[in-house]
Amino acid sequence: MKPYQLVIPTRIFWGRDIWRQALDELEPMIGGTILIVTTGRSLIRLGYVEALKRHLEKYQKVKNVTVFDRVSAEPRLSEARESAALAKEIKADIILGFGGGSAIDTAKAAAAGAGTDDDIAEYFYQKKEPGKETLPVIALPTTAGTGSELSKAAILTDDEKKVKNGIRGAALYPKAAIVDSLFTETVPFHITMETGFDVVSHAVESYLSKAASPYTQMQSEYAAATAGEMLPRLAAGLQDAKARMEMSYVSMIMGINLGNASTCLPHRMQYPLGAATGTSHGRGLAALYPSWIEYEYPYSSGQVEKILGILTRKKVQGREACVGAVREFLTKLRLPASLRELGVDRSQLSELAAGVAGNLANDPAAQEENIILKIYEKAWEEL
Repeated sequence: MKPYQLVIPTRIFWGRDIWRQALDELEPMIGGTILIVTTGRSLIRLGYVEALKRHLEKYQKVKNVTVFDRVSAEPRLSEARESAALAKEIKADIILGFGGGSAIDTAKAAAAGAGTDDDIAEYFYQKKEPGKETLPVIALPTTAGTGSELSKAAILTDDEKKVKNGIRGAALYPKAAIVDSLFTETVPFHITMETGFDVVSHAVESYLSKAASPYTQMQSEYAAATAGEMLPRLAAGLQDAKARMEMSYVSMIMGINLGNASTCLPHRMQYPLGAATGTSHGRGLAALYPSWIEYEYPYSSGQVEKILGILTRKKVQGREACVGAVREFLTKLRLPASLRELGVDRSQLSELAAGVAGNLANDPAAQEENIILKIYEKAWEEL
């Protein structure tokens, strides 16, 4: 067994309807001026934002609670700048990200920008790493998928330049994550499936990653087995509270994997795809997955067969069977399996490939010449 290290700097609370108790335990670190960053809309309509605000306001050390609720489903660099500016204006002491991965990523980016005079774009484009001046963040995810509550990254899109990229650094790890499955019980079908497939992608990619360890692979196997059972259950009935809890749990542990084993090519390839099409992270990953598995198979055949067998609860052998297993799973979740289903034109493929950046070498298949364009082309041809 090769040596490895495990980093989990975030204090974690998990359960159902535990958010008040968790905040009460965190009260010693909560004080001054608080900025809640949220996607708003349904959370406001359901009364969750107001309930959270009122709960925070009862703490003796809290002076003011302000809400920023203009975060898009796919978070934008402009929104991170706007929320960072608001945090500076109100002299925020702590930022609370409340929502899906978009709200939490925006909260983390705002925390980086609020503590310095630097423009967030310097972190976004110049790969500058946020420092100790970053404000503390508490994450309350309301979807089961992104794992952002336990990661050191904030993924944003520059809408003007159509660039999707990440701000990364240890300072972005939230100080605490409150993973309460209660909030996921009102999430609609398409978001449940898209974020749920993100969990699957984290399990598969962190399993095949060159940075994987025995610990992260063990967690990946558990997450794949759980998601493989619970997502089809939710597809059959969204009111399944047990399935919601289980998906919240595996989303959380895959957040740990993100910080310790990272992901493979599909995540990097989804960034320019998402920026170009405006489609969600989960839908973009789904459209790429059958083609990626086809190219990944020769480099990690045994591991690909094992993790897909765990996911689908059937024996999967051979390249064609692996691709077929992924396509069948996507069909159950009513997710796309090709780029044409996202409205991508073939003429866009070269430009998409040119926009892929980051740590590509983490993927065993990255050694193949022109692998990015090959996967995009295959994913476009699939229907």
